[in-house]
Order: sequence, then structure tokens, then C-alpha cells
Amino acid sequence: MDPLMSEDELMIQSTVREFADRDLKPRARESDEKEEFCWESWKGMSDLGLSGIGIDPAFGGGGGTHRQMVVAIEEVSRGDASAAVSLIAHRCLGLQTIYQFGSEEQKSRYVPLAAKGEQIMAWALTEPGSGSDAAALQTSAVRRNDSYYLNGTKVFTTNGDIADGIVVFASHDRELKHRGISAFIVDRSTSGLRINKQHGKMGMRGSTTAEISFENAKIPVENLIGVEGSGFSYAMDILDSSRIVIAAQCVGIAQAAFESAVRYAQQRQTFGRPISDHQAIQFALADMATDIFASRSMTLLAATLEDQGSPYLEEAAMAKLYASEACFRVATKAVQIHGGYGYFKESDVERYFRDARVTSIYEGTSEVQRIVIGRQVVERYRV
Repeated sequence: MDPLMSEDELMIQSTVREFADRDLKPRARESDEKEEFCWESWKGMSDLGLSGIGIDPAFGGGGGTHRQMVVAIEEVSRGDASAAVSLIAHRCLGLQTIYQFGSEEQKSRYVPLAAKGEQIMAWALTEPGSGSDAAALQTSAVRRNDSYYLNGTKVFTTNGDIADGIVVFASHDRELKHRGISAFIVDRSTSGLRINKQHGKMGMRGSTTAEISFENAKIPVENLIGVEGSGFSYAMDILDSSRIVIAAQCVGIAQAAFESAVRYAQQRQTFGRPISDHQAIQFALADMATDIFASRSMTLLAATLEDQGSPYLEEAAMAKLYASEACFRVATKAVQIHGGYGYFKESDVERYFRDARVTSIYEGTSEVQRIVIGRQVVERYRV
């Protein structure tokens, strides 16, 4: 038995791994090549309860802990990283914001269908001129009578063109900076909402990414999430938690690349013996295994702290920073071990390499994670 996991977690791991091997992996290459969202994979994840994992059964979810979520996300990512990022954007960003900060009426209206996977959620924060500096967003929200009118543009919105509901962050007063930002639920049918799919991504091509424009988009006041002016705080809380899940995704991608490399190294022969017998390859595999073990351990620790209600900001940032950069190191070594074959699309490691690259960019770049960690360290050792 894995000493890092409970019996329940091992059961989830086994169930999701079997599903990933049977259903996700066989579809991943085609979804990547066509740059299309796979509805069959989405239905399979929903049928397993992954679209509502961690959500109270009273709201249509299956319950569960943050640790159980990261165990499941790792296995989904091992099968298809694109399916995983679609699931993460839905469950850990869009749905979680409503579940955590929404009114009882909003939760009753949106959470049950989303938790069952019958509706898909998206989360729109990034803009053409504001990524890491999220407080500099320019999308505006002006209240007139019983409605807010949104104007502006969001980019890189995962699930944006397939979502039934989008959590959108906009400013009602830019002079207040981050204190002027609010969060809204925008329904797909909203007038003044224009969605354009963004094509040409390097990796994660089986997940959809969209530019979303608002032209006097009329949002009923009851779709304001929580308190006006608290949107930035909500977004940061959501990102602090979702970084742990992204770390789990990184572990899954790295694990998939590692497994491919180990198998290939035992089959490919040079100088009359498998390349796995050569010390250079063994050293590479050793580094890969160590990176994965460290990443998984850090991710599970951060999730444990969150489950306990303990502070986890620094540990989440560390897990996301280390796991994302380790993921790319592992994928790079996997391509190297495959040699020329690893450079072609027929090899899965070519896709793992492309998928791995974005993990140190989205949901907080490595540079942002170092800022978060550095501030915590200085404060803890202040003289």
C-alpha cells in the first residue's frame, strides 16, 4: 500500500486510472490533432462524479476531500491533460467560485447541474492587457437600476466557447483598483456577449480556449457573486486553492511521460543491449522519478493542509512552482530518451512535451509563485 494515501484515495486512484487508460488515452491524440473538445471524455468524467467531486451531495455533488480531488486529477491528467484542464476550469474555478461565494439562490440555480456535468462552467479573469497583474483588468461593470452592464474583453478562457455559465471579473470603479473588482455569473444566452474560439495553441489542444467580448452585456443584479468590490479577493482565494490541483495535473503529465520513457528504454537497443542498461539513461530515469516523487509529495501535503483548514498559501505555491517546472524537465527527458522518434507526433511524449510547457504559465506563472513564496519567507524570518 502507498504510505502517502488512504484506502479511499487508493480506490479513487485505481478507478480513475482504469477509466483514463480505457477511455481518455485512446482519444487524446485525435482530440489534440483536431484541436477539439471531446464530449465523450467529458461525459465519462461526469459519470464518474469528477465534475462534482468535493461538492456537497445536497447540491448534487459526490462530496470528498481536496486530497481525493488531486488524486483524481493526477490520474485524469496522466490519461489526457486537455481533458484535465477542462475539468479543472469547470470544477475548481467556475463552479467553485459560485459554490464558495455565491448566494443560496445562485448555488441552487447553478451548482446541481454543473456538479452533475450537465452544464459546463468557465472562469474569465485574464485580459489582453492584464495577466499576472489581474488587478489591472479593464472590463467594466456599470450598474443601472436592477442590472449591470459589462464592457470589455477576456482572453485565454478555458471552456469559454462551450460553457453554459461564465464567472466574470469586472471593475465597477477602476480608481479603487483591486477593491473595485466584482464577480458576476454570465449566462451563455446573455445579449451583448460574443465568444470567439482561439486557435493555434502549442499544447492542451483538446481543451477549448476562447476570447470573450462584452458589449453592454446586461447582467441581472442577482447574478452579482457575493459583495460588490470583493471579486478580486474571491479570485485570489480560488487561485490559491486551484494551484494545488494544477500541481496534481503536472504530476499526471510527468507520470505519463515517465512511464513512456521507461517502457521505450527497455525496448530500444543500442550496442547490443537495451538503452535502459546504459548508465546515462538510468541517471535520467532516476532524476525523473525523483522529480515526480517530490512533486506528488508536495502536492499531497498542500492538499492535506487545505483539508485541515490550516494555512497553505506558501505550500500551494511551492507545489505549483516545483511540479510545473519538474513536469517540463521530465517531459524533456522523455523526448530525449525517445530520440528522433520522440520528435514526431506518432509518439505520445511529443504531446506530453507540448502540454507540459503551459503549466508554468497558467494559474500563476513560476515568477508569481516565487513572489508569493519569497514574501512568505521574508515575513517568517523577519528580523
